[in-house]
Amino acid sequence: MFNYIQPYLSRRVYPLLLLGVASGLPLALTGGTLQAWATVENVSLKEIGFLTLVGAAYTFKFLWAPFIDRFVPPFMGRRRGWMAIAQIALGITIGCMSLFSPSDNLFILALLATAVAFLSATQDIAFDAYSAEVLQPEERAAGAAIRTLGYRIGMIVSGGLALVIASVWLGWANMYLLMGLLMFGFAVLTWLAPEPDATRVQPPRNIYDAFTVPFREFFSRPEAWSILALIVFYKLGDAFAGALSTTFLIRGAGFSPEVVGSVNKILAVIATILGALVGGSIMGKLGLYRSLMFFGIMQAVSNLAYWVVAITPQSIPVMALAVGLENLCGGLGTAAFVALLMALCHQQFTATQFALLSALSSVGRVFLAGPLTPPLVEAFGWPGFFVFTVFIALPGLLLLWYRRKELSRLDQPQQADEVGPETDEADLPVASR
Repeated sequence: MFNYIQPYLSRRVYPLLLLGVASGLPLALTGGTLQAWATVENVSLKEIGFLTLVGAAYTFKFLWAPFIDRFVPPFMGRRRGWMAIAQIALGITIGCMSLFSPSDNLFILALLATAVAFLSATQDIAFDAYSAEVLQPEERAAGAAIRTLGYRIGMIVSGGLALVIASVWLGWANMYLLMGLLMFGFAVLTWLAPEPDATRVQPPRNIYDAFTVPFREFFSRPEAWSILALIVFYKLGDAFAGALSTTFLIRGAGFSPEVVGSVNKILAVIATILGALVGGSIMGKLGLYRSLMFFGIMQAVSNLAYWVVAITPQSIPVMALAVGLENLCGGLGTAAFVALLMALCHQQFTATQFALLSALSSVGRVFLAGPLTPPLVEAFGWPGFFVFTVFIALPGLLLLWYRRKELSRLDQPQQADEVGPETDEADLPVASR
């Protein structure tokens, strides 16, 4: 048992829990929690819909990630320095949100929320790069799991818990002030966190290199395009199954919104966190490729749990078991997938490559699963649709098998070779060849 817990006790791994909380905390403050505040203050539905645009920064963060790679703050190193700057700025900006109300100053509040989203995305860029650089290859699985746990906790604190704090104890303005103060505390934790061993890696020499060399380095790899396809397709079956899961449970299976809210939301979060933690422990034993394959198969087959719900008489225990199983396996796949993204990044420009790869990973969910799920449900019905999602997962698994040799090499330590415009393939680290 201790062998499974031991990876999480590394001095490079356990700080990622609280830093993950810091990363996840601002998200709901510009999303669901802000919308709830506006709703309570009787802001029109049209204006509340406008608030959803403030989170666009999370989608486009790869556009300024090269600046995070290029410039080094004068304190705390290239990664922790940017994290601390973003956290302090978040503390100030979130605190400023407490000075305005949606009913009287919605436009100003929206501008502040947009700034929070930009700073939060900047923190995510630096945190993703820090996670990829501070961890040893054998620690990536545990690190991916523990940061996922922290991120989820941060979302819960600024989501459900924040609503309770605002409505029962402090009020909305004071709740936002409290959240801002928490960000200052996270800046202190960032200062205490260990510095990555990769500090000897030099940043890109200029802005041009920062924007161009990361892409040239990645696309110089023979397997680049198939790896990009793998990133899009690996969790595609899972994305299709989850795209309308709440709609299915309410409209297709006939459960009440209250029951679905209790089971599908609370249990889903717990199961995802548990899956990530278990996945991190198992992955340390199996290695990256075997974990991706094993978890990918489980992730695909678990979609059939919703098929069982669709063909059986209404049963809350069956529904709860299906939701728990599907999200547990999804969490397993997420742990391995985040570890894959970490391993694919060259240390000289981790921020840019991780931001690009993570943005690419959302393509399947946003542009394929979202638009295509409704017509597939209409064509196959709910039972047939969930069976079909298993087949949607197969291309990702085939790509995984096709690139098994390259993925197996990613478990080896990267060398911190500097990559510049004149660098040829022979100079690239193992993970890049």
